[in-house]
Amino acid sequence: MTRIRETMLALAGAAAWLAAGLGQAQALEEVRFATNWKAQAEHGGFYQAVADGTYERLGLKVTILQGGPRMNGRMLMVAGKTEFYMGGNMLGAFNSVREGLPAITVAAIFQKEPQAILTHPGVAKSWEDLKSLTLLIADGNYVSSYRWMMQAYGFSAEQRRPYTFNPAHFLVDRTVGMQGYITSEPYLIEQTAGFKPDVWLLADYGFSSYSTTIETRPELVENNPDLVRRFVDASIIGWYNYLHGENAKANALIRNDNPEMTDDKIAHAIASMKANGILESGEALELGIGAMTDARIQDFYGKMVAAGVLEDGIDTDKAYTLRFVNHRVGMDRR
Repeated sequence: MTRIRETMLALAGAAAWLAAGLGQAQALEEVRFATNWKAQAEHGGFYQAVADGTYERLGLKVTILQGGPRMNGRMLMVAGKTEFYMGGNMLGAFNSVREGLPAITVAAIFQKEPQAILTHPGVAKSWEDLKSLTLLIADGNYVSSYRWMMQAYGFSAEQRRPYTFNPAHFLVDRTVGMQGYITSEPYLIEQTAGFKPDVWLLADYGFSSYSTTIETRPELVENNPDLVRRFVDASIIGWYNYLHGENAKANALIRNDNPEMTDDKIAHAIASMKANGILESGEALELGIGAMTDARIQDFYGKMVAAGVLEDGIDTDKAYTLRFVNHRVGMDRR
């Protein structure tokens, strides 16, 4: 099927739901969507699609289940307790295939993984200069993205110290850098310590994973592809509306779920996502938010194999499908 044909079918499906809604009330399909952490601006497009009625206009009643340290959203989805799950980066998708879990990625909302290294202002003049610093890296990142940093750029195990999500060591020592998300930790440092750290986004140096993915069960893709398409399309439109439209109601829903997300934190995260092309860069500029390509996914898988994060031979075709993305849905709202 050609890309034009796929686009026409996607738009026709959405138009049919909109037209039907004008004539008579439609029974909404119940959909549960589990996020992988507490509500925040980085989930904003999903909340936007609830707040502005985009999901409803495509025939869906979506309940967002907020993630957190005591909730395993992927396993809820695998067990059939939810229809969709917000994944992290593509490592989760590859690991699901390796472990035989019935999970498949159907869209990638973030073109760039927001993971970064923070340093004191002016201490490092280049990415290579980071190799002379002590780096605070959490255990999970040490066995994934930091392995890639060691293999691709020559960072060392010796310069790494475990990061316990307490920035105190970083704040008092200019020779120390620390991991963080570009959308949150730089603002936290600025507000608490009074200086604006330099930020080194891993994606800008070749960490090529997509992030903030939408996952579902393969059986739902096969048995109810229309439901999957409507959820993906509505989520993408929600993200365009969140970034480029009125998002106050979505932010209110975020604050209601997670009162720690104050207006200033939300505003900073939105500005950071825009400034760094977290959603709108690369393939998404041509194909729309949610875009994925075989070449990009295989590139990242190859890097993870080379770094010893994953073994060769995983059937990556089972990890994702391009069936529901690259249709330029919502791009007119930019």
